[in-house]
Amino acid sequence: MMTPPIIYNLFPTLVGPPERWVPHAERARAMGFTWIYVNPWHYPGFSGSLYAVKEPWRLHPTLVAPGQAEDDLGELARVVRHLRGMGLGAMMDLVLNHVAKDSPLVERHPGWFRRHPDGTPVSPSVVDPDDPRKVTVWGDLAEVDNAGAEDRERLWRYWEDLVRGALALGFNGFRCDAAYKVPAALWGRLVAAARAVEPGVVFAAETLGCAVPEVKALRDAGFDYLYNSSKWWDFRAPWCLQQHEEFRAIAPSIAFPESHDTERLARESGGSQAVQRQRYAFAAAFSAGVQITIGYEYGFQRRLDVVRTRPADWEAPRFDLSGFLARVNALKARHPLLAGEGVLRALPDPGEGVVLLARWSDEAGTRRGLILVNPDPARARSLRLPAEARGRGLRLYRVCRDEAPAPGEAIAAGDLDLDPAEVTLVMEPLP
Repeated sequence: MMTPPIIYNLFPTLVGPPERWVPHAERARAMGFTWIYVNPWHYPGFSGSLYAVKEPWRLHPTLVAPGQAEDDLGELARVVRHLRGMGLGAMMDLVLNHVAKDSPLVERHPGWFRRHPDGTPVSPSVVDPDDPRKVTVWGDLAEVDNAGAEDRERLWRYWEDLVRGALALGFNGFRCDAAYKVPAALWGRLVAAARAVEPGVVFAAETLGCAVPEVKALRDAGFDYLYNSSKWWDFRAPWCLQQHEEFRAIAPSIAFPESHDTERLARESGGSQAVQRQRYAFAAAFSAGVQITIGYEYGFQRRLDVVRTRPADWEAPRFDLSGFLARVNALKARHPLLAGEGVLRALPDPGEGVVLLARWSDEAGTRRGLILVNPDPARARSLRLPAEARGRGLRLYRVCRDEAPAPGEAIAAGDLDLDPAEVTLVMEPLP
């Protein structure tokens, strides 16, 4: 059974120089996370944004230790290899569709960038799919013309060298930012180049907010995973399960209850531990992979900022869900029904507002189970378990409860009471 990616996002400028990453990685490993994902650590352009990379082989100033030069990556490499030695994967962002507008590449290789008629670089933009009149333009960025650049071969070789350099530092995974804005052929070439160096390297495509055809265009690019949008699901609208069905033919996916681009869930929920547990347990059950952002376990509420966040923004914990996360992660890592993307089907509402999803390991239904969700954060709900929950020795895994036994509970006759915001799984006993 393939171990699913269980990812802890270490936001670098919240923590500081790489030597400070190690205690956080040790805590993540103790909670059962299998990957550490680090946002861009490179030297930024004039805006200071992590995603406006100016110099890819210099450290962000916040990550430079006293007495260290910005172009000294020795400590970064040592820490990344230490993470690998702990049994963790090390993932970093791979940003190919733009660079900082003041990057030396813009002047050195003008033909690599999209240009306005007056010769100035085009900044990337995005149109709100719900309101085409709303256009967001990132004026601190210059958009790379990966498809039609002059001397495209040299540009693509530049990206290959970037990937090989990251592998040499010890990274063995890439979160591919705005993957849909980069030609699938380029991604395929980079995947092949990386696997020639490290066969087990993982590529995860960030495709959030793009149109379905844009995701499908990446089908043959070689991605191991996509990021899904289940974080925004209200447990009712049909779009989420439809998207899961469409995208699972392309690649398995990674779910998350919050990210560095969103508000903190604890702020959105008013600090509800129950909702914090619910959305993580659901994300872990929804798809092949799951990811949280540093501080989720403590109920951090301050939104991360790719320009302004610094170590001084570290918050006092409001609670500690480390034990809960460790139990959910252990179950996800060990139970064969949760290891892959699976097939999801909505079952009829039992009438009490409970959401029932059937989860199959594959189309043949080799392994079957149920995901039960009480979406109400304030009220308990009761339901009579459907026929699918009985027989074959299925058991209840009440993962949101601290006292939930690892082997699961026997299913009793009668109604089942779900706590406010509870997620419960019905599955075969652990093998």
